Amino acid sequence: MAATAVRYLRSVGASTAAEQHVETMPRRPHLRAVGDDERSEMGVPPAEGWGSLPVDPGEFRAVLGHFASGVTVVTAPGADGRDAPVGFACQSFASLSLDPPLVTFMIARTSTTWPHIARAGVFCVNVLGEDQGPLCMGFAVSGADKFAGVSYDAAPVTGSPRLASVPAWIDCRIQAVHTGGDHLIVVGKVEALGGVEDEDAAPLLFHRGKFGRFTH
Repeated sequence: MAATAVRYLRSVGASTAAEQHVETMPRRPHLRAVGDDERSEMGVPPAEGWGSLPVDPGEFRAVLGHFASGVTVVTAPGADGRDAPVGFACQSFASLSLDPPLVTFMIARTSTTWPHIARAGVFCVNVLGEDQGPLCMGFAVSGADKFAGVSYDAAPVTGSPRLASVPAWIDCRIQAVHTGGDHLIVVGKVEALGGVEDEDAAPLLFHRGKFGRFTH
């Protein structure tokens, strides 16, 4: 009877409740990469290549550098359990949603680490403390064995590397990936997390190209 009713409604041009629901759902915004008219050609000096853009890249970095941020290391296990783990130093991390619990980080589309994280489908955000600047620098280099001499264990749900002695860690599965100019916006669903209970534990900060500390 239900199927007959649906066929009748369609035959007379009426929409079903399900179709009405679909029609009223908001459309997903169009996501795109940077257009050719929005960026300079690769390898062209900034003074020449950025002439059509509203801001100079050097000025952009200098001004945005006034925004102090925390510092993290985002890690992921080998995709098939045999590959070496990967990780990179990341400032662009933030909490996104409480219900459901989501976090986000941004990564350059040219990153050589990102394809490994994408294949693994999971990651762990390791929030660094005030004395872990050298650890951050180790994960900021490209092409080196970033885990050499670094102590870590497996995060409880995803198995991503959880670095020893970090003040906090967030174990995640990749929920969505969006384009954001020359970066990707990665959204992760939090599966587990933890942190030290020491109220005096201070974060590692980054401001205007230098590490800093929080003082009361």
